[in-house]
Amino acid sequence: MTLEQCWHRVPGGTGVAGIEMARAVAARDDVDIIGVSASHRTDPPDPWKPPVSVKQLPLPRLALYEAWHRLRWPKVQSATGEVDLIHATTIAMPPHSAPLVVTIHDLAFLHDPSHFTRRGVAFFRRGLDLALRDADLVLCPSTATLDDCAANGFERDRLRLVPMGVDATSADTGSVSEARGRYRLERPYVLWTGTIEPRKNLRRLLEAFDRVDEDIDLALVGPEGWNEDVGKLIDGRGRVKALGFVPRSDLAALYAGARVFCFPSLFEGFGLPVLEAMAQGTPVVTSRGTSTEELGQDASVLVDPRDISSIAEGIVQALRDEELRARLVPAGRERASGYSWSATADLLLEAYREAAA
Repeated sequence: MTLEQCWHRVPGGTGVAGIEMARAVAARDDVDIIGVSASHRTDPPDPWKPPVSVKQLPLPRLALYEAWHRLRWPKVQSATGEVDLIHATTIAMPPHSAPLVVTIHDLAFLHDPSHFTRRGVAFFRRGLDLALRDADLVLCPSTATLDDCAANGFERDRLRLVPMGVDATSADTGSVSEARGRYRLERPYVLWTGTIEPRKNLRRLLEAFDRVDEDIDLALVGPEGWNEDVGKLIDGRGRVKALGFVPRSDLAALYAGARVFCFPSLFEGFGLPVLEAMAQGTPVVTSRGTSTEELGQDASVLVDPRDISSIAEGIVQALRDEELRARLVPAGRERASGYSWSATADLLLEAYREAAA
């Protein structure tokens, strides 16, 4: 299982997915799993340490990615020894030196390349070309991503739906109080989480929040990514608090303490933050027209992410309509309960056995 994303500057959602998939599969007694990465002098920071043993290939990341994508070398087996199957957990594509399964989280780079760096788009496109050519099975976290892959050249008989999971353990009131104190959230707040990047649609969210006439703050949780300056975005907005990167151990309490979770992303392959908020009983406002609609369905307020008025109205509705809130809280918990990492592991094992056979 490729786990190099754990060492990325911003591991993001693919880092969380890789770690949790590895953890869930390692808990099984009918499969042995080993991670593979580029060459590193140190482990990644604690939140991103892989939960399984990782063998390192003899190249640093950029050289490894270039060698994989241009030379189709080195084989993962040069680090791991013989394996029955390779799972590329991102679009960084190792050589097809054993049956090869790849997780494609999304194809956002095809829909709006301007949201990414030029180098990133070139890397993703090459990885996509190799996945089209070499992958025995392609795993997609949502029906939206599966349909997108089918529309962009993958035969449907190679595509498998493998949703991600969520930890549904509720944060207790003590943890919520501690987290609010730690991050100086004295007033009620609306929460957003994610990597700071253009497709997360922070600019419109901030403009929409300007229209919310409530005594409430907006808390932004997540690391700086690319092509977006959060300092400039929030300059002069006194009700907006940028908390930066927050350890996952604090996230559940921050979700649980929020009055509303708003996630009006322009494009998602799955939308794990939506489920994380629902699992904590927090009403969710999220986007139509992407995978978050698939997750939210009738357990969230769905808005047009390109319409500032729609986002603002969705936030106000979720804040003020007590009858709606009373319906969304149990509906969200019920929705989140249908997604577990153990269920993800079951689907992964089915795919592994199919590909290896």
